[in-house]
Amino acid sequence: MTGNDIRKQFLDFFAARGHSVVGSSSLVPHEDQTLLFTNAGMVQFKRVFMGEDKRDYSRATTSQRCVRAGGKHNDLENVGQTARHHTFFEMLGNFSFGDYFKEDAITYAWEFLTGVLGLPKDKLWVSVFEDDDEAFALWEKIEDLPKGKIIRLGEKDNFWAMGDTGPCGPCSEILIDQGPEVGCGTPDCKAGCDCDRYLELWNLVFMQYFRDESGKLTPLPKPSIDTGMGLERIAAVVQGVQSNYDSDLFSPLIEKIAGLAGKKYGANDHDDMAMRVIADHGRATAFLVSDGVLPANEGRGYVLRRIMRRAIRFGRALGFDKPFFAEIAGAVAEQMQGAYPHLNESRELLAKVVVNEEERFLETLDHGLTMLEEELDRVEEASARVVGGDFIFKLYDTYGFPVDIVRDVALERGLAVDEAGFNAAMDEQRQRAKQARKGGGLAELAAGLRVLVEKGEKSVFTGYEACCDSSVVSSLIVAESGEAVERAGIGGQVNVVCPQSPFYAESGGQRGDRGEIIAAAGRVKIVDTTVVGDGLIVHHGEVVQGEVAVGDAVTLNVAEGRRQRISNNHTATHLLQAALRSVLGDHVKQSGSLVEPERLRFDFTNFSPVSVEELRQVEEIVNGEIRRNTTVATTLKSRDQAVADGATALFGEKYGDSVRVVSIGEYSSELCGGTHVAATGAIGLLKVVTETGIAAGVRRIEAITGPDSLARFQADEVELAGLAELVNASGGELRGRVEKLLARQKELEKEVSRLTAAQTIGDLDRLLNEAQTVAGVKVVAAEVPLDSPKTLREVGDRVRDKLGSGIAVLGGVFEGKVVLLVMVSKDLTKQFQAGKIVKEVAAMVGGGGGGRPDMAQAGGSKVDKLPAAIAAVAGIVAGQA
Repeated sequence: MTGNDIRKQFLDFFAARGHSVVGSSSLVPHEDQTLLFTNAGMVQFKRVFMGEDKRDYSRATTSQRCVRAGGKHNDLENVGQTARHHTFFEMLGNFSFGDYFKEDAITYAWEFLTGVLGLPKDKLWVSVFEDDDEAFALWEKIEDLPKGKIIRLGEKDNFWAMGDTGPCGPCSEILIDQGPEVGCGTPDCKAGCDCDRYLELWNLVFMQYFRDESGKLTPLPKPSIDTGMGLERIAAVVQGVQSNYDSDLFSPLIEKIAGLAGKKYGANDHDDMAMRVIADHGRATAFLVSDGVLPANEGRGYVLRRIMRRAIRFGRALGFDKPFFAEIAGAVAEQMQGAYPHLNESRELLAKVVVNEEERFLETLDHGLTMLEEELDRVEEASARVVGGDFIFKLYDTYGFPVDIVRDVALERGLAVDEAGFNAAMDEQRQRAKQARKGGGLAELAAGLRVLVEKGEKSVFTGYEACCDSSVVSSLIVAESGEAVERAGIGGQVNVVCPQSPFYAESGGQRGDRGEIIAAAGRVKIVDTTVVGDGLIVHHGEVVQGEVAVGDAVTLNVAEGRRQRISNNHTATHLLQAALRSVLGDHVKQSGSLVEPERLRFDFTNFSPVSVEELRQVEEIVNGEIRRNTTVATTLKSRDQAVADGATALFGEKYGDSVRVVSIGEYSSELCGGTHVAATGAIGLLKVVTETGIAAGVRRIEAITGPDSLARFQADEVELAGLAELVNASGGELRGRVEKLLARQKELEKEVSRLTAAQTIGDLDRLLNEAQTVAGVKVVAAEVPLDSPKTLREVGDRVRDKLGSGIAVLGGVFEGKVVLLVMVSKDLTKQFQAGKIVKEVAAMVGGGGGGRPDMAQAGGSKVDKLPAAIAAVAGIVAGQA
């Protein structure tokens, strides 16, 4: 039975028992900012368990892609060394949201393991929480479970909690006895031992309590079930192999790596470990990139970079001296695309990301490894046995070396690493990343809104059809205190909730609507609109006339002109993405956007700046589609059908079973909940304003449309006319006239340079006559007028030639900065070093520099200190004599 077979049979088993098969969520948990990555099957259901979200099903089953590398759950350093640790893995799970509880969860698990997978019943053991008599009794009712195979364990092993507070409960684990040959061999080895003999297969969490701040446990009104079983682990057991890496989920990858490296798996422990690392990290890389994570120096991108560079370093140890990792990641996509079709959609992007990162890292790997080996030699000679944290940070900061590589190499030589020191050096960056991940939960909502969300209240959005609608005020929340009130008077800052609304709430990069809500006795000016919970629209505003009260019949008017400009920019964003893919390639994926009335901003994956010619082509394509005045159509489809029809979905975005597809003829089709124009002609015109890089492999375009584009062109015309008037040009003469002026300026600059050099060189005799003798050495120290740094070098060469044996220290000022040059004749370099002299002089002018023993250069910012620095040269030389 293959891993794919097990995955399918698991989902089919629970589907036949009334469970909805829910697709895996992204590895980037957009609704849980406390996590770097999705690390368990229950993450996408966390808000359901917390009562913040409601689904149209009460039973679910998933095969969830997970990553544990970074943060609290970090298996990275163990990967390759053990049979079970992975950065990427799949978690099979079944869930009950207030439906069935312990008895059914236990029965289902036993039936699947023994009935479907055929595991030997006499090899299975069960653990329960020490106080959970109910679970113990239910397991005893399983007739096929041999007596004496149920053990009680403490809170550390068999009690699960979502956090310090919140839902929690006892759990029960199913284990398999793999035999004494894989055990620890100790006399007291038994079920519950940490060795591999009694292997944990499946964890059943009985979520039946709520823990408050005091630690008190209160029974939940609707207990729930959350279970998890690692696919890689159960596949290895079913296939009768001792290591996950010997299962069919890994063996094709390992065979490919071995073939490329000309090695045989199983012949050498070091090579075997390297192949396991590369196989695991190849899987993690393929899935992370396909979920929109790109290599970076902080956050999720930094974890991905660590994973990739660790694999590349092990590749070097395996004998790869050229880029290879893209082929491994591509093989993962090929192998896994049946279960995860989005891998195939991202193949081009994956290849570009991996090649780019590997080439960048290989440029510095050899130099970094040389520095590391030298440091390890020094540590061994000093008998310190610990690699310093400051050195590790230097390698990271200068060469992009993750600490994992340093740890691996040090471990191979029996040395420890000062990770505490490294972490201290990284603390500021870690704090920034941690701050960026804070917040976003129900607890942070105002009390009045939290009550509404907990009740499951929603609003119906009616703004696709019109910008005006009628409704009633169902809730009023004071903005500052968060308190629910019955009425609000003039000047009151309030959040207004209605059962239905034409106001678009900010989401998907589109700004929320503004406008007004009018009651019979009052009017509220709405300044923003947001959504909380599962679709509850909140209108943020101020009562500007009379008063409003709960129960009032109201008219909701969206600021129509503002909405139209936002819609122009949103549809233009869809056209822009399609045009970029057409010009640059299918690797272009949206990685962020902002749609405002005044502009649009689009972030996308690309590994080089977009050229002027490419931007011109993009503008031409978009404006061509605008002139065609193509109808913009919206349809509702199932997500699977929409993607199968070619609609573009965003990286990691959460979609329901039914999705809204926005299509612009045959040119563009995207899953989108935003507002759009009826036909592209309404956009008028698109003009790209800027194109910049915002991260490794991510570019940003800002553009304007409609009246804003026209205003930009008119402003450019006014500026061009003003420039033409300044240089006395007309018609098409402006460029030629400016080119002539620039050419003339260059001629004059050359003339100034020639005259300055002539003046300075003509003064050489004076400089030489003023030379001092210090410790028997002639020393020339002087300020020189400069028109460029090049002049200083020319003067220095001539002084050295005429001086013969001696030292020359020259300084000047260019563009508000001090420039220094030190030259030492060859016969004196054993006694005097130009680099040492220039460092001391530069320090006096607030700068630094260096160079060869016979010639060194430096700069500084303190122009007023230059005379004193030149005057101090004789003393500096004397100090080095």
